[in-house]
Amino acid sequence: MAENRSLMILKVVIMLSLSTGALGYRTGGLRAFYFVQQWLGSYCNQRGTKCCDPPTGKPKPDFTIYGLWPYYNDGSFPYNCGDDNYDVGRIKYMEKRLQESWPTFTCPQIGRKFWVHLWNKHGTCTKDILGEIDYFEGALYLKKKVNILQALAKYGIRPDNRFYPLKTIKTAIARATGFHPWIVCNTNAQGNKQIWQVTLCSDKSGKKLIQCPYLPSGRGNCDNKIQFSSYY
Repeated sequence: MAENRSLMILKVVIMLSLSTGALGYRTGGLRAFYFVQQWLGSYCNQRGTKCCDPPTGKPKPDFTIYGLWPYYNDGSFPYNCGDDNYDVGRIKYMEKRLQESWPTFTCPQIGRKFWVHLWNKHGTCTKDILGEIDYFEGALYLKKKVNILQALAKYGIRPDNRFYPLKTIKTAIARATGFHPWIVCNTNAQGNKQIWQVTLCSDKSGKKLIQCPYLPSGRGNCDNKIQFSSYY
């Protein structure tokens, strides 16, 4: 009996947690965005991960957009906020820029379906303020504004498989952007912690950086010194 009761409570908790995103969309109010970039070298060198070049070919080494994720006034992190009848034709004019700055490297290639997935999961939670075009244009604008690779290079931090102090990495990005970044690490096939994602925040326009008021879950998993892996 006690075991069944515990199972029932667990199911209720899970159902409430899954409904947070939809409820937040109706009641929380969009506050700002997490703007996340990733280093593809660290994504592709994980054990069991296989990357494929985009149809346009292997891009030059750079951090690429990982996501533009909304969060609300109550601190919730919504997703899948409803069907918006996504029309990929609306962003066809910016497709070349998306291929360069927001590519997918999953195998097999999914092409435009990748951006459809991003809009359906995250963009629909912003549609009362940012439409489809403004959502993608905002991410592209922030990518152009935040050059992480250049910021790190000014401090002698390069993708050469060497280990660098996490504090120095954060300082380099903060000096270049004016805001403190959040760094996410993953583990490569050799078991080393490495820089993977860099998160900054923007306001509701999707174009102005601000200080992040909330810490995204999963942040702070790096060692004091982390590897900057070579490009994949």
